[in-house]
Amino acid sequence: MNTLITLMLDQRRMKKDSKYPIIFRLTHNRKTTSISTGYSILEIHWDEKKKEVKTSYKKVESVRLLNIILLKENARINEIINRLHDKGELQYLSINQVKQKITRKVNYSSFTEYGNHLVKELTDVRRFGTARSYKFTIGIMQTFAQKIDIKFNEVNYDFLMRFEKFHLTKEDNSINGLAFYMRTIRAIYNKGIKDGCIDKEAYPFSEYKIRVAPTKKRAIDISHIKKILDLQLPVEHELFHARNYFLISYMLYGMPFMDMAFLKVGDIKNGRVVYQRKKTLKNYDIKISDPLNEILKFYKVGKSKKDFLFPIIMREEPKQQYDDVGRLRAMYNDKLKKIALLCKIDQTLSSYVSRHSFATNAMLQDIPLQAISSMLGHSKLNTTQIYLKTLPNEILDRYNERLSLSFLND
Repeated sequence: MNTLITLMLDQRRMKKDSKYPIIFRLTHNRKTTSISTGYSILEIHWDEKKKEVKTSYKKVESVRLLNIILLKENARINEIINRLHDKGELQYLSINQVKQKITRKVNYSSFTEYGNHLVKELTDVRRFGTARSYKFTIGIMQTFAQKIDIKFNEVNYDFLMRFEKFHLTKEDNSINGLAFYMRTIRAIYNKGIKDGCIDKEAYPFSEYKIRVAPTKKRAIDISHIKKILDLQLPVEHELFHARNYFLISYMLYGMPFMDMAFLKVGDIKNGRVVYQRKKTLKNYDIKISDPLNEILKFYKVGKSKKDFLFPIIMREEPKQQYDDVGRLRAMYNDKLKKIALLCKIDQTLSSYVSRHSFATNAMLQDIPLQAISSMLGHSKLNTTQIYLKTLPNEILDRYNERLSLSFLND
């Protein structure tokens, strides 16, 4: 992490009374700036080694209390920096943007205004997916409330219940669609509490519980995967790339379409695919199997190491690249439905199916849950368990057979 905060006496800026300001020196990507603490002292009262005010300073009631205040502020700033680093945002911020994060005193009473402020922040650090979710949800809330400005104190339990009814009275809307909106509202509200926009006592999700409905089985069994693998399509066929993307995703631990889109030729090294996942920043180093190598060879021809491996991203500006991925993913999902018909697979195929199929078929091969979780890039086992929450009948039958055999052996 190339970001550091240091408490110091700024001896470059002497005031008229011969005092120097106590500042935090922020260093980020080899650039520096200062953040004022609001305190100034004479040089003789500063302990450079301990980075604190000496007890000889008599201009405050308690030097100990002053040093505690400075220490707490130092901890607060470091917490902000560490949080930005953990979320993968720090590397994309300029030093002035980092300073704004540290010094910003948020004072929003409007939920929509604060939400739009978060949208801009997320866009600045290239978290376009989350930004789009926030913006879309705020728009739906404004439609429901029939006004532009929704205050924080209006987003209460009654508001959420009426929003739920508004959503579910429409024929094509679902419980899980509602859950998506509610989780987004909750995320914005939680951030608002942390930024002091609203008291935590007003938190409406203490009473309102987000509901979800069981989803249809997404995984397909290995026989269907083989049908897609055996599908011979010429390069000019409209389904050529869609077939390849599905198999590539499956053979690379269920790689998400977003990560495939940003994969570069240089990420293929010594017979392995080495990359960092966009969503979680987890590093992957996956051995390339023979069937996968046959597909990847086609895409490497005539390209340099800096080129994107697949013809998905066509533009250079980050926001446009994200839009390219979204547009191609929609087309990809449409083509997967055609592949399902062509291969006589009676389940819906989508970009998520390859990932779920990888997880389920790994489980069928008795690969430990912890290993599957690591391969999928999940930080928690319960996330993997959600993927595998509906055990296939084959596994249940196998376990039942083991129990029966153990009973007979006794």
